[in-house]
Amino acid sequence: MINKKQLSPEENKDLLSKLKDRFEKNSNRHTNMEWVKVQAKLEVDAEKLWSLNEMEITGGEPDVVAYDENSGEYIFYDCATESPKGRRSICYDREALEARKEYKPANSVINMAAEMGVELLTEEEYRALQKLGNFDTKTSSWLKTPSEIRKLGGAIFGDYRYGTVFIYHNGAESYYAGRGFRGSLKV
Repeated sequence: MINKKQLSPEENKDLLSKLKDRFEKNSNRHTNMEWVKVQAKLEVDAEKLWSLNEMEITGGEPDVVAYDENSGEYIFYDCATESPKGRRSICYDREALEARKEYKPANSVINMAAEMGVELLTEEEYRALQKLGNFDTKTSSWLKTPSEIRKLGGAIFGDYRYGTVFIYHNGAESYYAGRGFRGSLKV
């Protein structure tokens, strides 16, 4: 019997093939890293592989962007050119979702990220991602919001326009067809 957060052998093989192909095509994102070492880490952690699959099927195109020397973990970010299509039109968190009187979105960023087993990118991580390419040139992505801002009803998001990374604010209960979120996962 297959666990809910575990892929079938066929799904594992398919996902690893996609990840390897993306890794090889985008070597600028992970210089001095070897796919065989990344794959070895993935093959022993079924739940992390399941989370990467969730990133993949929602349009995130996850790829390795860093290696944490202290923890020995590879760090994956959603590297889709635009905010992942399967994660758009959602407000920031449960509190924001419950505050909407009408036209409630189907989910919230914080809830969806938790369900997927990923972390929401911080402003610092988002800026690091933008050094690897031009992301969100037509869309925007919710970012992990500092508690001081969230307590006042706001949330932050970022995008890339005019050759610059912009970080903005919005009411946490807002949602847009062109705004989703990007996740990170340590393996």
